[in-house]
Amino acid sequence: MVREFKLVNEKGQEYSLIDIYNYCLLTEPSGLGYRYLTEYEQLGNTFIENLRKIDQGQISGTVIFLNYDNYKKFVDFVEKAETLKFSYKIPFKDGPKEYFKDINIQNLTKTQIQTNSIISESIIFDCLSLWYEKTIAIYTIEPKDNEIRWDFEWNSKFTEYNIRSLQYINEGHIEAPVLIEISGYIVNPRIELYIEGQLYQTVTFKTEIAEYEKLLYGTKENDFYIKRQKTDGTTESLFSLDVINFENDNVIRLPKNKSCEIRITADNEVLNAQVTILSYYKAV
Repeated sequence: MVREFKLVNEKGQEYSLIDIYNYCLLTEPSGLGYRYLTEYEQLGNTFIENLRKIDQGQISGTVIFLNYDNYKKFVDFVEKAETLKFSYKIPFKDGPKEYFKDINIQNLTKTQIQTNSIISESIIFDCLSLWYEKTIAIYTIEPKDNEIRWDFEWNSKFTEYNIRSLQYINEGHIEAPVLIEISGYIVNPRIELYIEGQLYQTVTFKTEIAEYEKLLYGTKENDFYIKRQKTDGTTESLFSLDVINFENDNVIRLPKNKSCEIRITADNEVLNAQVTILSYYKAV
């Protein structure tokens, strides 16, 4: 088993960085780890830390193309993307795991074709996030192709589908944001976070989501949103006093190393929902 690298755009389309025949081959990658920026104040013979923050980081290496066509395909893929993720699949002993970083391309050189008839160029990506992995749970009455199903422990006092529950321990290095989609028809949906069995946080949405519409809720850093996705795929913001109580803490993130439970409830049955948990790591 070997490490695998690829780029992924916002549509889920991929560009392999280990397929030299159809795409390209990334060699000598560096910057996959991490480092801190630190400052200390000296008091006598003791040094006291007064600044410690994670460095932004860069991923660099050499990309090898067999021809100019693949080079152009790479540039076109990068420039047509609205957002880019760097995917890193690691062959752990217990099986491979895939991690992502949000990135921007900073530099890709273009020199002469090499004597062995390949194109070998240096490349640099600016990192916009830590590494993260996605854990996806799908609640649905009807089975779907390629869905991930979980063995949930249902609370036996609920006989209807007006509650869904997911238990999770965030083993990442920072708090874990969540991305939640709830499909309509749904009335006044609520998201509850329990920590170590105790209700910690409730986000209530005073709204109705029509059939074939979705309520979208996300708590990524610098990308918090509450939206309605309409039947034509467009979205409208629901971040308003008419929908949520601004006096509440409306940003749910899972603390580190705690037993957490996310419950989705509503005034009617919750038939279809999806919860994505993003666990972030400073290094993997």
